Formats: sequence, structure tokens, C-alpha cells
Amino acid sequence: MIGYIIIEKESETLERIQDLLEGFDQFHFLGNYQEYDRALNAILKESPQLVFLNIDYMFDDIFTFVAEIYKYCEIPPALIGLSYTKERAYDLIKNNFFDLLLKPIAELDLRKCVLSYNKRYSQQHLEKLCLKSYGDFQYLDIKNILYLKADNNTTDFHMVDGSIVGAFKTLKNYEDVLPKNFIRIHRSYIVNSKYVSRIHYGKCICSISRKDVKLPFTKAFLKNIDLINDRLSMTSYSLLDEASLS
Repeated sequence: MIGYIIIEKESETLERIQDLLEGFDQFHFLGNYQEYDRALNAILKESPQLVFLNIDYMFDDIFTFVAEIYKYCEIPPALIGLSYTKERAYDLIKNNFFDLLLKPIAELDLRKCVLSYNKRYSQQHLEKLCLKSYGDFQYLDIKNILYLKADNNTTDFHMVDGSIVGAFKTLKNYEDVLPKNFIRIHRSYIVNSKYVSRIHYGKCICSISRKDVKLPFTKAFLKNIDLINDRLSMTSYSLLDEASLS
């Protein structure tokens, strides 16, 4: 799912964006905010992939707000400016905005913007994940992540080489940004399904290759386990071995 937040006071613009995005299954509305602190807190808490931002009169200095997003978000959202004019278009380019929509928003312009976003971001192949903490930037090769384990309000990344890397974010933050092969199987675990070697439904155990690791899964995430099983079955020869089921 692609979570998005709208920062806008005009109800007509807000409704236009929501109405169109409801037609796309992959978009999930996370809220509309009109106050600086509440808007920034929502972005840092919910980690949306997309933010629609009124750049005309929402805050005293809109680009200070944008700078804080880039400063504190490990993976900053794509920003789409909302304005009645193109006067600040150059400033948007300098601040890495994805696009500018002129108000009143035409449905065609909004649709093209959303489709362009999908093409550029939703289908791109991310190779690294940046873990940022107080000026310390650590980059993990996504393909080398075996699984993630929650530890209270932090997350441990278990890597192919046996190392464990800690990060000061909850599991939910990473669930929303990692590629689709990373699947939640438990309140405390996200697994890279490419490394799953066995699924034992009777014991509720998911085994990981390359390490002698058995991770529990719960009934709450049984649909996700079925999804992993279905994907692996599509690329595997299947012969029923009754003895192995015991």
C-alpha cells in the first residue's frame, strides 16, 4: 500500500484528491493536517510515501517544513505541491518536489501526476536501505536482509553474513517501505520471502535458508504465509512427501 497525507485547508482540493485516489487500490489515505507540528508529527509517525502540500499559505515558511521532513525521515516521501500559480516552481525543483499541481485541480492533471508517480516510484527497484540516526548514515543491501525482528520500539536487521544491525524505528516503519518480498508473518517478524526454505503449518514455523533459523508465525498473518507459499510454489517442482509432513 502507498500511504499518503494531504496538507491543505481547502475542502474542494482535499475532496478532489481523495475522490480520485479512491479509484486506485494501492493508495491509502492517512489523514489531512493543517497545523505545522501535527502535520510534521504525522509524517514522521506514519511514514507516508506521498504528501500533497499546499505551498501558498499553509505555513510561514513552507521550505523550513520541507527541510525538517528531509532531515528526520529515513526515506522521505515524494512531495507534490499544490498552488494557484507557478511562481514558486523553481523553488520546488530545488527542494526535490516530485510535481506541482495548479488549483483548481483538473482531474486529468491529477490523474497524470498519480500515474507518473506510480511509474517512477512504485515499480523502481531499491537496492539499499538507509538507517539514519543523529548524523550516522548506514546503508544496508536490501537483498542481503534475511529478516527483521522487533525489539520494543527498535528493529534488528538480521543479515546474510550473520551480522545484526539495530535501528531506532518500529517494525511498522520498515514494513511500509521495503519491497513486496518482505512480508509480515508475526507481530515481531518481517521475513525476506526469497530466503524462506520451509513452511510448517502444523508447528507454525517458517524456516530461513543460509542460517539455521526457525521463525514463528501466527494465525493473524496466515494470509501472508499463504502468499509466501503460493509465490514459492510457482517457481518450484512440487512432489508430495507424506513422511516429511510428520
